[in-house]
Amino acid sequence: MRPLETQVAVVGAGAAGLYVALCAAREGARVSLISAMPLAESSSYWAQGGLAAALREDDSPERHFDDTVAAGRGMVRESAAHILAVQAPAAVEDLTQLGLRFDADRRGRLALGLEGGHSARRIVHAGGAATGRRLIRELSALVAQDDRIEILEGRRATAVLKADSEQRCAGVQLDGGQQIRAAAVVLATGGAAALWSRTTNPAGATGSGLLLAHRAGATLADLEMLQFHPTAVASPNGADGFLVTEAIRGEGARLLDQSGERFVDELAPRDEVARAIGRRMLDTHAPSVDLDMRAVDPALFPNVVTALRRAGIDPERELVPVAPAAHYMMGGIATDIEGRASLPGLYAVGECSCTGLHGANRLASNSLTECFVFGRRAAHAATAEPDPPQLPRDPAGGPPPPLSAGSREALWRYAGLERDRTGLEQLADDPYPLVRLIASSALARAESRGAHQRRDFPECDPALDHRHVTIAENGPPELAEWR
Repeated sequence: MRPLETQVAVVGAGAAGLYVALCAAREGARVSLISAMPLAESSSYWAQGGLAAALREDDSPERHFDDTVAAGRGMVRESAAHILAVQAPAAVEDLTQLGLRFDADRRGRLALGLEGGHSARRIVHAGGAATGRRLIRELSALVAQDDRIEILEGRRATAVLKADSEQRCAGVQLDGGQQIRAAAVVLATGGAAALWSRTTNPAGATGSGLLLAHRAGATLADLEMLQFHPTAVASPNGADGFLVTEAIRGEGARLLDQSGERFVDELAPRDEVARAIGRRMLDTHAPSVDLDMRAVDPALFPNVVTALRRAGIDPERELVPVAPAAHYMMGGIATDIEGRASLPGLYAVGECSCTGLHGANRLASNSLTECFVFGRRAAHAATAEPDPPQLPRDPAGGPPPPLSAGSREALWRYAGLERDRTGLEQLADDPYPLVRLIASSALARAESRGAHQRRDFPECDPALDHRHVTIAENGPPELAEWR
């Protein structure tokens, strides 16, 4: 099969992948966009959160930076947080210029929401909690119309290819043996929260891009840092795991225990709220707590209200049973602030990447902003890569072993809201490779910080501030300082 050739190969067609493809094409590059799903069916489609950006007169990039650093529990890479906070308003403007219509108030000004950990209203939405749907629909249409972008739908990447003559990315191999020779490969394959049995993520979010990069020799980082969303529906009626967006709490929804008492600041950072819910469930032997959104205007969140009613819950009259669920991987493929992985010619953007921006706890709605701020930077750097090297004669590759229900249950049991050495050591022998890497990372962080809570090391260790657990190919976990 004759190899295809392109300048930039983008793997993944969520918000990050679509935007990287568009930005690279705008710089004149030829782009191949590889999507396992048809366009407009990626995980980003389901994103209810918005984009965080300092856009009001009473807000500033400095405040956005401070909130990001505070939420990240002493582990945020401050250079990445500074870039995000400063460049976020330009990202919103660029999306507006591309045709995306963000929600506005009666005077035509952007309607900005408030979410946990933010000190000001700075969350931009499109269609309320349907932001992901609007973004993916508009960006997919633009990609489909761009003559510089070749779309390969229904195709999966099975290997990142390295040149025989040098330690450099040469392209990507697809299912069926098709190879693409590229000056740069950008992985935008999404996260890994569906590795856990209780999750808000679609079934495909199992870290495929992380394994592709790691098998090619790229370094991974912060795999122990998996964020648990506090308010996922806990119900056997078909809605179990459905995410009730944090923006609803920003509009006044309250969290109540079994006796009807409030027990937590609903707008505290997510790690605090999730742990408070977990403790209250443990103390009361209850399977969930209740989200009271009866005072919230249902017109603000029509898709959430519709989904709940479809499941037999009327949020205008009833309390919504919720409990934490695995939601967002702060770790991923280690990159610099231009999206470059440790393997030259390989880039990563979005949830599969780890710039250190989120530290030990992601600030709400920074993730979509990250896709666009760092997607544009990665596209610019990728289009400047030299001509691609020759493809290898005998490429390695192939899919990882199948992920079993047992592995997913074990991750939830031993690497959930709390973990300890005994449980993590059991995960270290799991048949799925990414589960083993997560366990190794969690064992290496002998402290409790943000989303990573060790029962056997309950205190935060100041000596580990700004220290990130990294894992290179075939190597043990190491601690690296990122600033």
